[in-house]
Amino acid sequence: MKFCPKCGAILVQKKKNFSCPKCGHRSKEKIKIISSEKVGKVTKIDVLHEKDSSVWPVVTETCPECGNDKAYYFSAQMRSGDEAETQFFKCVRCKKTWRKYS
Repeated sequence: MKFCPKCGAILVQKKKNFSCPKCGHRSKEKIKIISSEKVGKVTKIDVLHEKDSSVWPVVTETCPECGNDKAYYFSAQMRSGDEAETQFFKCVRCKKTWRKYS
């Protein structure tokens, strides 16, 4: 890559020779354009599995299956927008999922 000696802009190819788009300076020499890129070290990406970690908040709710008093909590809008959301619970111990309508 060559730069214009007058104004410092990058010389661009126009037909057979290179010229400056700002000031119009023309280069009569042959310009070899080389581009390179350094590839950095590849970083390792870890994958989380549901069994290894849970990101849901834990609340106090009794499981109907095993009687445990801790459950993960999340909610979703299952019906129309003017109706209350549905609460879902998932037991920390036995992983049973149940819902509670508000």
